Amino acid sequence: MTSTVTYRGGLRTEATHLRSGNTIITDAPIDNKGKGEAFSPTDLVATAIASCMLTIMGIKADEMEVNIEGTTADVEKIMGTEPRRITQVNIHINVPMTADEKTKKILERAALTCPVDQSVSERMIRDVKFTWA
Repeated sequence: MTSTVTYRGGLRTEATHLRSGNTIITDAPIDNKGKGEAFSPTDLVATAIASCMLTIMGIKADEMEVNIEGTTADVEKIMGTEPRRITQVNIHINVPMTADEKTKKILERAALTCPVDQSVSERMIRDVKFTWA
């Protein structure tokens, strides 16, 4: 078991990570009858892709003895209708270091192998950009 998710009413859930006990609250977005006071489930999907990309980059960077600490990802999720779903995720990864072209290519390619991204529909458009200091 990975987690337990409990419906708290008012279109809100609380997810508990069983190993650590950490929790995440989700709320339905304003455009879907919610209050928009927390991540929506679809926000979590888009955010999980970026988080996974940074994690995979970090694993590869550690193997290469390269420090990418402070790297950020700005995430934009675009929803579609009929059926309501994520149609596009735009991710802009900002790496606060300089690197040679070979290192950049290796780390960027690693990010694009993220298992979360590999697990979502191929119909969902991904636009991933990298900016290096």
